[in-house]
Amino acid sequence: MNRTLLLILCDFLLLTLLALTRWEDAKPAAASGRTAATAPAAAATSAAGAGAATPEQDMVAVMRLSLEDEQARRDEIARNLERTEAERLAAERAKAELSENLARTEKTAAELDQNLSVTRAAAEAERARNAELARELAAREAEGKRREAELARTAAAEAAARARAEEMAVKVGVAEREKQILQSQTETLRAAVEAERAERQRVQETTTQIAAAAGQIAEKTGELAKEIRESQPINANTLFEAFQRRRVAARFEATRSTFLGPVNKTPETRTVLASDGKDTVALLHVDDTPFDLRAPGQQPDWDRLQLTLARGGAAVRPARLEFASLDPRVIVVPVNAEQAKQLGGEPYLLALEPFKFPEAVLISAGGAGYGELPFKLDPRNPGYVKVDNRLVRRLFGDFSPSRGDLVLSKTGELLGIMVSNDTCALINNFLPSRTLPLGSDIKATPTGPVLDAVQKRYFALPQSLK
Repeated sequence: MNRTLLLILCDFLLLTLLALTRWEDAKPAAASGRTAATAPAAAATSAAGAGAATPEQDMVAVMRLSLEDEQARRDEIARNLERTEAERLAAERAKAELSENLARTEKTAAELDQNLSVTRAAAEAERARNAELARELAAREAEGKRREAELARTAAAEAAARARAEEMAVKVGVAEREKQILQSQTETLRAAVEAERAERQRVQETTTQIAAAAGQIAEKTGELAKEIRESQPINANTLFEAFQRRRVAARFEATRSTFLGPVNKTPETRTVLASDGKDTVALLHVDDTPFDLRAPGQQPDWDRLQLTLARGGAAVRPARLEFASLDPRVIVVPVNAEQAKQLGGEPYLLALEPFKFPEAVLISAGGAGYGELPFKLDPRNPGYVKVDNRLVRRLFGDFSPSRGDLVLSKTGELLGIMVSNDTCALINNFLPSRTLPLGSDIKATPTGPVLDAVQKRYFALPQSLK
């Protein structure tokens, strides 16, 4: 039977016996002086005399064996505990020694690191000193080579200088001889030069007199040519061709609000730039704008009023327009120097002598047609001339004089603009009577009062001018 299982059974039986034994009924032993040594002998004798052991004896023997094994285990455990304690103490001592060794090792490592840093710094310094010494040595070698080269060049230059000195000595001797020869020739030529200089002075004086006379003649010739040009009328075809090159497209964009909805107007025309020598403007008739001075009632306020002047691929937008003081129907649009440069072309100058020729060239509808027509002064209305529609000589196009046509003098200058079908307002200045701003939002400056004032001026004109 397994020894462990036997021990478990013995323990169980022992506990059972102890629980079932009646200790109060137990009798004391007959002989109290029996020693422990006689018990085994008696047991042996009994065993020898009686034969096999009883169950109680077996149980006692088993219990004795169990107690002996338990005692042996406890002794073994005690010995193991002692060994474990000794090993623990040895481990703690070893651990303490290891800690001390680790501390000493770390201290040694720190000292080694410090020594390594010092050694590395020293090595770096030594390396830097070696590099500096190498650079100095290289510089000294280069300086030595350069000095050797300079010495060689100096020696070569000295040799060449000596050779040139010898050569110059020979040339000086030759030059001295040539100098003597030249001195004798110079004396001979000086007399000839003096005679030549005197002759040249006489010729120069004569040339100066001729040049002065020629300048006077040229000046008189230029004045005469200018007078001849101004006295000769320019062909109407030439004037119209120049107009086509210089004309500018004008387009208005006007918007105002009404109770029926917004009103938009976009009139377009072609006109020219004119200049009085100081200012440059574009000329328009009021019929070429969104305004209607002949409409009864008050003039409306425009919310948006923009004008675009274009020529070629360039386009500009002026900041304002002005109603001329000469006539309320004439509108001048100031153009600054930058805008005039963008538009290009040459502006028409105002005619200084508008009545030099009895005829003028009229260009209709921005270039739809042109023709020559006579005009005459209107004694009742200075500043205006009358045009006879019946005497127009048609040169090109099918047209008749109408409002807004441009009138050019035969000298190519701007004479005026047709304010009615038979009346031309002479343009001799650009002085304004009223000004309107231009822009995408002009509600802050109402246009109605300005247009009402211009309309009153228009209605105040004589009937013959309307």
